[in-house]
Amino acid sequence: MTPVPPTSSLRRAPVQRRSAERLARILDACAELLDEVGYDELSTRAVAQRAGVPIGSVYRFFGNKRQMVDALAQRNLERFCGRVAERLEDAGERGWRHAMDVVIDEYLDMKRTAPGFSLVDFGNQIPVGTRRTEPNHRVADRILGLLLGHLGREAADEELRRTFLVAVETADALVHLAFRMAPEGDEKVVAELREMLGAYLARVLD
Repeated sequence: MTPVPPTSSLRRAPVQRRSAERLARILDACAELLDEVGYDELSTRAVAQRAGVPIGSVYRFFGNKRQMVDALAQRNLERFCGRVAERLEDAGERGWRHAMDVVIDEYLDMKRTAPGFSLVDFGNQIPVGTRRTEPNHRVADRILGLLLGHLGREAADEELRRTFLVAVETADALVHLAFRMAPEGDEKVVAELREMLGAYLARVLD
């Protein structure tokens, strides 16, 4: 089943499968319309029409379009973490550098292919498309948890959490730079990102 966003972003959490599927259609429609018309022209009515649901179904879950976009961002993070976890499990024990490449590759793939992701990604960027100002604590903690679990290491201390927060903020900035320079992401900038993160994380993961 499609991952359901955390209930904090919803007016009412879906209980039945049918309700969860309707929520998924609403978020899919939201993502498609973000790519087509942008955030300013996005409306709950247009989302309902695209999803093929009554407008009341949208308001059952969301009070406004901002809450809907926030839920989309949270679903993006759940999907990303699920894809990374699956790839790491399939890869077996290949070390943290391979795991880091998996994280970067999956993020780039979602950036290139996931509807609405280029505007929203993992954070509530309102107005959508502006650079977020709050740190990526949630994203950094989720990625760190995935890597530590894959590597069989103990829980993170404050230094390791801070290091990963800096790494995620740096990666966020460089990926945005790469996609400003080329529609599919400038490969030379991405290569610089991999080298930079490898050298930086080596001090805590080697």
